[in-house]
Amino acid sequence: MEFRDLKQQYKMLKEDIDQAVIETMTAGTFIGGGPVSLLEKELAEYVNVKHCISCANGTDALSLVLQAWDIGSGDAVFVPDFTFFATAEVVSYCGATPIFVDVEKSTFNIDTGDLETAIEEVKQEGKLKPKAIIPVDLFGLPADYSKIDKIAKEHNLLVLADSAQGFGGAIGDQKACSFGDAAITSFFPAKPLGCYGDGGAIFTNDDGLAEVLNSLKVHGKGSYKYDNVRIGVNSRLDTIQAAILRVKFKAFKDYELDAVNRAADKYRELLDEYFITPQIPEGYFSSYAQFTLILDSDEQRDIIQNYLKEKDIPTMIYYPIPLSEQKAFAYLGEEIRRTKNTPELCQTVLSIPMHPYLTDEQIEMVANSLLEAKN
Repeated sequence: MEFRDLKQQYKMLKEDIDQAVIETMTAGTFIGGGPVSLLEKELAEYVNVKHCISCANGTDALSLVLQAWDIGSGDAVFVPDFTFFATAEVVSYCGATPIFVDVEKSTFNIDTGDLETAIEEVKQEGKLKPKAIIPVDLFGLPADYSKIDKIAKEHNLLVLADSAQGFGGAIGDQKACSFGDAAITSFFPAKPLGCYGDGGAIFTNDDGLAEVLNSLKVHGKGSYKYDNVRIGVNSRLDTIQAAILRVKFKAFKDYELDAVNRAADKYRELLDEYFITPQIPEGYFSSYAQFTLILDSDEQRDIIQNYLKEKDIPTMIYYPIPLSEQKAFAYLGEEIRRTKNTPELCQTVLSIPMHPYLTDEQIEMVANSLLEAKN
């Protein structure tokens, strides 16, 4: 059994993917070109924003926005403590200071109450200037943007939505990647919409920001690539990856997104009585980058994980260490902000196989094995 079955996906889409790659190779355009611009147009229309700017990966997408906003030394950027390293890494990389905020156990997303507390703490201390919030749509579920946007407006903060795991999710009729002042996603292979390498994209309705981003991602180009008007980077989505993504995006819209939600419903039907399963607030829609359980303890997790391994059922721990406890952030000193829920989650979460090609038989096997291990 695969944790995320990219092999089965390729079998289903092989003819169209192979044809897309062959057409790109035949055309001989490997940087930019039709597939990239068409993908950006299709993604922007799907998310319902004016601009989609593709780039080399999700981490670059975050960094490029912070660079475009001129965030750096002396600035505070608020990030959830329970997420992948890149969300806070980019803050330090641009010279700013990440301020770690706790998450809600029910959704795994940033706790807006603790966010307000963290902002007030920074303001009262007076050493840093609050500049931005980077909420994360963890495991496919959008963060609480109505509350986040309200807090941001009250404190004059920018919002950069990290939808690396959230593409395809929604709140009501509004899709992930359309929230905040800008949003990003990742096309890492295991993401809800993934390519066969690295890739990422930025979404915004801000014309001026889009212009700067399109410059920054190509060495700070001006009217053309040899006219360099600012210091930038080299962060472009390869044409072959764009061609592959266009094929996969059609499948994503046509049936994959519905399929992962059906798989999630089946898991809940079998597991809700015995485990804490992902909670989806009313009006929210998840793209289920992962299906994550909360167990009773790290000891129970070890037992269950080892039992499932014996059954050839893969599991993953997202995430074993709070960001605030990562060695890379030790430079922040003893005053680094600590959280309550995040360390508990790091000791008790376990993600089980989740992808659009799970069969009912496979889901039942996973569920039965979990129950056997629990007992």
